[in-house]
Order: sequence, then structure tokens, then C-alpha cells
Amino acid sequence: MEWDELIRIWIIVCPLVFLGGLIDAVAGGGGLSTLPAYLLAGLPPHLATATNKCSSTFGTLLATVRYLRRGKLHRQSAALSVACALAGSGVGARLHLWVPEPFLYLFLLACLPVIAVILFFRRKAVDEDHTDRYTSAGLLTRVGAIALVIGCYDGFFGPGTGTFLMLALTTLCGFDLLTASGNTKLINLSSNLAAFVTFALSGSILWTLGIPAALFNIAGNYLGSGLALRRGAA
Repeated sequence: MEWDELIRIWIIVCPLVFLGGLIDAVAGGGGLSTLPAYLLAGLPPHLATATNKCSSTFGTLLATVRYLRRGKLHRQSAALSVACALAGSGVGARLHLWVPEPFLYLFLLACLPVIAVILFFRRKAVDEDHTDRYTSAGLLTRVGAIALVIGCYDGFFGPGTGTFLMLALTTLCGFDLLTASGNTKLINLSSNLAAFVTFALSGSILWTLGIPAALFNIAGNYLGSGLALRRGAA
């Protein structure tokens, strides 16, 4: 790829990836700006999704570390949710690579607006802990199932994963917002890593774009996670 073309793509992608990282760290849904950025820059769907996963993985890693340092995590379900997210995302990423590119492009164009509408009209999560409603086994089952299903979605597609996890963990598991945010980051990081490794091994990542975009995503996640930890539910 020529330098002038690469610089043009950087100018389109990097600011939107920064914005997506900020949004993702606060409440999820950053993929609604990052994945379209790669498509807008002219990348084909497989390359766009894989390179997007490269940049988002490193930003999510930083946000996860910041949440864990504050202790905002339901530790009893952490290991199970990580294992389920890794398995689900690995399957989803392989399915993504298997789908023919013309169909995948139509799928992305059709689903992105739908996901955007769903997230725009999503229910407001309740900032209270209600985990005592469930037995330990019941709570672990719920968290594991959520991590597996949404992990598969993240590996295959991705946008809205953080928000879907937040809503599921607060409404179906009874977590308060900051605890749900911490577990969301851990599950999302695990699913990102599984998809990232799968895409990297398949040679689907454009590294000359993925690495600079990752730096911008890290910056956005740093700012967003700081805002979320300071301001809480607000």
C-alpha cells in the first residue's frame, strides 16, 4: 500500500477509533463508530473486522486493567466468564472467516443500523446490586451463558458487545453498574483476544493500520475509563 493511501486511511480511521474507545470504556457500543470507520476507509469486510479487532483489543486491555485496579469485579464468576468468552469468540471468529465476503458485506450494512437503533433505545440499567436474588450456581450459570453467547457474537461481528454485556449483567445477573462494567471489560477483553489471535493467525489483519489505530483506541479507552470510574452511573 502506498504511503499517501495509508495516510488517507489513518486520517479517516484513527479519530473515529479514538472516539469508539472512549465510548466503549464508558458504556460499550464503541464498535458502532470503529467498524464503519474501516469500511468507510475502503477496507473489505474481513480485513475491516480483523483490523478493528486488533485496535480494540489493546484499548480494552487498558480499560480492563484500570477497572481491576479499582476492584470493580465479581471475582467468583471471573474465571468461568473468561473461559466461556474465549470459547464463544473463537467459534464466532472462525464463522466470520468462513462466510463469503459479498454476503458478509451485506450483513454488515444491514446489521449496523439495526444495532445502532437497539442501543439508542436500550433500557437504562439499574445501579443497584441484586445478586442475592440468585444462588451461587444460578448466578455462575447465567454469567457463563452470557459470556458464551455474546462472546460468539463479538468474534463474528462485534459492535454493541460492551453494551449488550452491561445490560445482560445488570438485568439478568443483578450486578450494579460499576461491577457490571468491570466484568464486561474482562469478558470483552477475553472475546477480543480470542478473535484477535484467530484473525492474526489467518493473516487477516492490516498491521500498518491496526497498530496506529490501537494507539488511538488506547488513548480513548484511557480517557473513557477514567470518566466512568470518577463519575459512576452518571
